[in-house]
Amino acid sequence: MKLLVGLLLLTGVAWSAKKKPPAKVDSPLDRYVSEAEARSAVAASVTPGSVWLPGSRLADAARDVRASQVDDLLTIVVAEQASAVTSGTTKTQRTSTTKNSITALAGVTNAAGALANLANVAGDQQLAGQGTTSRVTTLSTTLTARVTHVLPGGALVVEASKDVQINSERQTITVRGVVRSADIDATNSVQSNRLGQLEVHVNGKGVVGDAIRRPFILYRLLLGLLPF
Repeated sequence: MKLLVGLLLLTGVAWSAKKKPPAKVDSPLDRYVSEAEARSAVAASVTPGSVWLPGSRLADAARDVRASQVDDLLTIVVAEQASAVTSGTTKTQRTSTTKNSITALAGVTNAAGALANLANVAGDQQLAGQGTTSRVTTLSTTLTARVTHVLPGGALVVEASKDVQINSERQTITVRGVVRSADIDATNSVQSNRLGQLEVHVNGKGVVGDAIRRPFILYRLLLGLLPF
């Protein structure tokens, strides 16, 4: 018995060592940023000892306070709502009738007697089905985002994260996207529907997350096998 347990442990360790970590898959926003930076021109070099620096606050002292440079902050008002309805209807019908009779036998009419109506078979088959699926998702929140990239065309890549923990429930909201400077209003805010390549992730951990977590495969197999 000990030998069997030892072999199982060695097999598990060997399998864990061979298991490779999952490869990182770039999101559409990451690919968009990489492509935009690849097309950008080479930044102008700064002359040693120069007082003026490109992109500094003194370069444009009269500009407004709206976010326009890396590490600037702005407010994102998230008001996302998505709904989907799928409906399907199936209806089939099939009817068949078979009738066999004997009206004459050996040239004699009505000679069959009781066998005149040999067989009479009728069948009717119908199938009707209807299904409807609906899903509604609503998210409303406000986050303060940071500018992570300034693309060559002037668009800003912004990213915001909010971590809220109440008692034993923790919820993390992450928003990323691309916004035009013209879509940022005078209060340095922007609506989420103005962001391109929008990514919204909502993750929750705690008692609620444990309650709605999908059960393990063994538990699902037992539910399918047990009659109670």
